[in-house]
Amino acid sequence: MIRFRTPLTLASASLAAGLLLSSCETKPATTSENPTAAAVPADSAATAAPAAPVDATTKAPSPGEIPAAQRADAAAILARPQVPILCYHQIRDWRAKDSKGAKDYIVPVAQFKAQMKMLADSGYHTILPDQLYAYLTTGAKLPSKPIMLTFDDTDLDQFTVAKPTLDKYGYKAVYFIMTVSLGRPNYMSKAQVKQLSDEGNIIGSHTWDHHNVKKYEGQDWVTQIEKPTKTLEEITGKKINYFAYPFGLWRPESIPELKKRGMDAAFILAEKRDQQDPLYTIRRIIASGYWSPRTLHNSIVQSF
Repeated sequence: MIRFRTPLTLASASLAAGLLLSSCETKPATTSENPTAAAVPADSAATAAPAAPVDATTKAPSPGEIPAAQRADAAAILARPQVPILCYHQIRDWRAKDSKGAKDYIVPVAQFKAQMKMLADSGYHTILPDQLYAYLTTGAKLPSKPIMLTFDDTDLDQFTVAKPTLDKYGYKAVYFIMTVSLGRPNYMSKAQVKQLSDEGNIIGSHTWDHHNVKKYEGQDWVTQIEKPTKTLEEITGKKINYFAYPFGLWRPESIPELKKRGMDAAFILAEKRDQQDPLYTIRRIIASGYWSPRTLHNSIVQSF
């Protein structure tokens, strides 16, 4: 049985030994670095004009194509308005054995579909990490009401349930893959990950077995980041530029290690960003299984 524990307990578990966890991040949050952010009126999402299905993932330069001299400094990056980024885990109906805490990370199928419809009806356009990077570093233009959708941990339902729903609205997403689980029951196969990539989604690294980055020593950087990144590049035939920290937990020492291994940006959860390297501490919020579309909408506005 899959159990959901606090991050500190999860970090001590060995996923490689066979305990693969699909919902293993920190608690969903609706707080923001800007605590004065105003909530949207409760009915605003429901009354927004419907948006036509659209794929807003305009071609953006990769980070390597942006000259270093043209990139903004940390202060300028931090000053730009944050783009809302949602983090999803499992997309399936709740089961009797699911704990109250687990349900934060399990979004029932109908609820997920309603959340995506709300985003489309409210005029949100999905963007991908290259677009976000160009915006943060050069001020490049984004589509109106940009949002990024991310999925952690390689769960199969992200492919079988979430993807068809996103396809309906022309939405693209970022899938942060934990490579130890590839091909195992209830997880995506290598072929499915490649298909996601081929169809215009972005594949990012989420370590080998979800080990807490705060505990890395020596060879851990190779085992958890270097080798999994190479595996994903072999699967997709593309460079892997982006990383999501397990549990959303990071430490300053991890940033040079990620840079050394080719990562151009990394994603945390609802903590404050690093003032020196904001590109390696880009904020996301977990989309809770308890949230109605209206609650999700208000949380997006309040958190970013």
